[in-house]
Formats: sequence, structure tokens, C-alpha cells
Amino acid sequence: MNSELRSISTLAYYIILPLLYGLAALPMRMLYLLSDLLYVFLFRIAGYRRKVVRTNLRNSFPGKEAKELLRLERAFQHWFCDLVLETLKTLRITPKQVTNLVDVEGEAVLQRYFDQGRSIILVMGHWGNWELGGARFSQLPFHKLNVIYHPLQEPHFNELIIHMRTRLGNGLYPMREAAKMMLRDRDKITATAFIADQTPAPETAYWTTFLGQPTPVFRGPGKLAKRFGIPVVYLGIDRPSRGHYTMRFEDLVPDPSSLEEDAINELHVRRLEQDIRERPEIWLWSHRRWKHAPPANSDAG
Repeated sequence: MNSELRSISTLAYYIILPLLYGLAALPMRMLYLLSDLLYVFLFRIAGYRRKVVRTNLRNSFPGKEAKELLRLERAFQHWFCDLVLETLKTLRITPKQVTNLVDVEGEAVLQRYFDQGRSIILVMGHWGNWELGGARFSQLPFHKLNVIYHPLQEPHFNELIIHMRTRLGNGLYPMREAAKMMLRDRDKITATAFIADQTPAPETAYWTTFLGQPTPVFRGPGKLAKRFGIPVVYLGIDRPSRGHYTMRFEDLVPDPSSLEEDAINELHVRRLEQDIRERPEIWLWSHRRWKHAPPANSDAG
């Protein structure tokens, strides 16, 4: 980033920052009213990523009629606007507020590994609200959560995201340093979280079929589970109603030595796919998840 662009981005940051904190101070009922207004502007007027969303839904659910696909599109759009405002709320959310917003099921899974002194790998997707989920995890009396993330190029907003995700006690691992950070923290009882449905470089990915389409998958969860002998736990963050989420922890791979790396990755892909099919409107359909074609030697598809 050159000096002129850096100056502009710095100015924009300091102009926007008070607004962000002001919005984050609003009660949830006010944020949901703003979400309804954001929906009108972002999707009904601006048409944000309309083509991407429609293509993703159509290709993922080829058997659904046009009317049902349109219903899912509208439901996704409303949820997406809620997601934006709920995520913004994490700048100022209190432990009591996040506990009221997010219920927890399957704590016994965490309790068992914690009592054994064992770290875990958490695998999840962009399903539900992963930011509220991270904040809620910070209030559980078990593992220290470290989320693997992509640092932003703009330094001010990168620091804001770091603050937002760590202010209640969680940690972050930059993606390229995840293995090094896990090795550094090997004597601690940690939960290393992968949001595993992002798009990796196609030439180094594990290729599989996801929602009926050839899809590249990051190899990190399987690779690091095998390397460190760490069990893999699946985390789904459902939204049974507006303003109410439920985190569910499930034992996915108790013994990573019993499986190959990509077999582990296949398991978390299949489990996420199950959640998406059960409640598709709360997955990130605006993401260009299928922008790469599989290599010639891939078995995907």
C-alpha cells in the first residue's frame, strides 16, 4: 500500500471508528431494526452479490424450484444483515449479553478432553454466527480458544479485528504461523479453531465434492491433528430464531492416528454439509466458494 492510499485508509478508519463503537453500544432490538434497513439498501437497492448468491444456491440445490430458491435467497439476505450488526456488537458486548444470546450444547465433549489435559482442534464453517460463537466460547471454563485467521492488509482495521476477537480472552493464530503457534503452546490446554470452509489455493488443496460441486478444502485441520495427535471436535452454531444461537460441540475424530489426513478433512466437510442442508439460509452464500476448477488429477466431482 503506497503512502497516499495509506493516508486515505487511516483517515477513513478514524472517521468510521466512532460510528462503529456508537452502533455497537445500541441494544440488540435497535440493531435488528437497523438490520432491516440495511437489507433494503444492501440487497433490494444495491443488489449486493446477487448473481453470486443465486448461482451458489442454484448449483447447490438443483432439485429445488425457483420459488423455494428465491425464499432461501431472501432468508439468507436478512440473516446476512443480522450477521453484520451482530458481529459489530462484539466490539462492546459483555459476557452476560453473549451468554444470553448463545446457548451451548455438548459441553461434556470439552469437559472430557479438558479433564484429560488434552488440547483439541475445532472445525467449523461460516454457518450461524462464528464471531458470537467465539465470544461465547471465551466464557466457558475449559480450553483457551485460539482462532486461525487471515490478517488484513490495512493495519488499522486489522488491529480493530484483532481487538474485537480477543477482548474477552480469546487468542489468534495467523494462518501461516498456525503450526508454529501450536508448537509454542503445546504445554497449554488449547482449542485451535479452523473456519474450514474458506477457499484455499487449488493446487495445494484437498479436493472433494461439497454441496454437489467439486470443492477445494484446506488441508490444515487434518494435517495438524495428525502432527500433534490432537482430537478434532466439530462446532456448529445454529440459529433457531432471530437473536438466538445455539453452539453444539460434537466429537468428530477422537483418535486422529486412526485416519489419514484427508479422511479427517472429509469428515468435517460432510458434517458441515449436513448442517447447511438442514438450515441453508444461515451459510455464507455470498462467498465465491467455487471459483476454481479442480486439477486434472483430482477425483472430485
